Amino acid sequence: MIDRIIVENFKSLRRVELALGRLNLFIGANASGKSNFLDVLRVLQGIGNGFSISEILDGKPRSATSAVWDGIRGGSQGACFAGVGDNDAKEDVTIEVHGRFAGGPIQKLLRSAKRSSELSWELLVAFSPATGCVTHERFRVGRVIYDTNDVDGFSRKDPKLPVLCPIEGAQEWFVELQRTRPALGQLALAKWHHGLQSLSRSGDASGYYRDQSRGVTRMLANTQRVEPELSMLNTYAKVPEVQRMGDHGENFAALVQTICKDDNAKEAYLSWLRQLRPEEIDDVGVKLGAMGEPLFVLRENGREFPAVVLSDGTLRFAGLAAAFFQPDMPDLLAIEDIENGIHASRARLLLELLRSQSAAAKTQVVATTHSATVLDWLGEEDYGTTFVCRRDESSGESKICALANVPHFKDIVKKRPVSELLSEGWLEAAL
Repeated sequence: MIDRIIVENFKSLRRVELALGRLNLFIGANASGKSNFLDVLRVLQGIGNGFSISEILDGKPRSATSAVWDGIRGGSQGACFAGVGDNDAKEDVTIEVHGRFAGGPIQKLLRSAKRSSELSWELLVAFSPATGCVTHERFRVGRVIYDTNDVDGFSRKDPKLPVLCPIEGAQEWFVELQRTRPALGQLALAKWHHGLQSLSRSGDASGYYRDQSRGVTRMLANTQRVEPELSMLNTYAKVPEVQRMGDHGENFAALVQTICKDDNAKEAYLSWLRQLRPEEIDDVGVKLGAMGEPLFVLRENGREFPAVVLSDGTLRFAGLAAAFFQPDMPDLLAIEDIENGIHASRARLLLELLRSQSAAAKTQVVATTHSATVLDWLGEEDYGTTFVCRRDESSGESKICALANVPHFKDIVKKRPVSELLSEGWLEAAL
């Protein structure tokens, strides 16, 4: 789970520092910076996947070992902050993220994590989009694992990225890695018996660094950005069952078929659908095509309604709800414009889905919304992780601030609903 993130010089984010929780909502007008923050999470996902800086920003074609990676909106040319009237973007983007291991298979992987402090980690990566090179990187798990700035005699123009790792009670080791991709992924994916011979002198140390780097890369890579498209939700799946659907809803029906094979998961999923359409839905399932391919269906009053005849709002809610019952749950789930196609009267249901299921699945959720109605169902405990975004027209810089930190918000909200403060522009003006 990511606890804190600091972003400098990325798109409209000149400098943003946020403390995150289990459920995080981003609100604000169009082009205020909400999607740019989601792109930061995608950069981190690319780092976790071991991609180069250029691949993360500009995309990567399908290969024998990886699927297509779409890259970041705007690519490398649009990655750096450039203020209004500023034709020369600054050179480096810096992303610093603080997180912790919250149990499960990743924590088991970290066999060397004997102290509680080693369950927290920090990663800083600075890079130049123009050259596609890492300029500074630091990794800490309880203590500093490596910091490229600690190595003397190297400059950012050197083709290799120097990494110096101190080992408690042993001689430190040094290795030069590719500068075109973050060191974290290289250490996690390296064949430890080949190419890093200096580590062979200390097998315990090599295992320690490998496990720590693998744990963080797996956590960062295990991100899913859910943007359901109706064309994907209302069609037959290409496979009978999946553990996780595609980011745009690919194989949604196959996921539902998987969910329905677990009685408890099916009943829980069905209960959310019934709350969307009370007293209408009897059952949920799939119908099979000529080749056994599944199509999502709802059963109401003894009749079967396939996905192609369901309303857009019902189908999109079904897709979002299914994302929280995936057998292979991501560590972080990013959802843009959660209210799309869903009636305002169901705003509370939508928020309760995100809140309760993120807690139940132990998945961190980052979501954006334009819906003022959603905000009226926030509790005081949500104000610290609900963020207002505003773009300064004079500088082009996005300001992002938690509701709890907006000046005078806690006093004003006692007298006026949050939706009204947003609709009338009070929240943005207060930043």
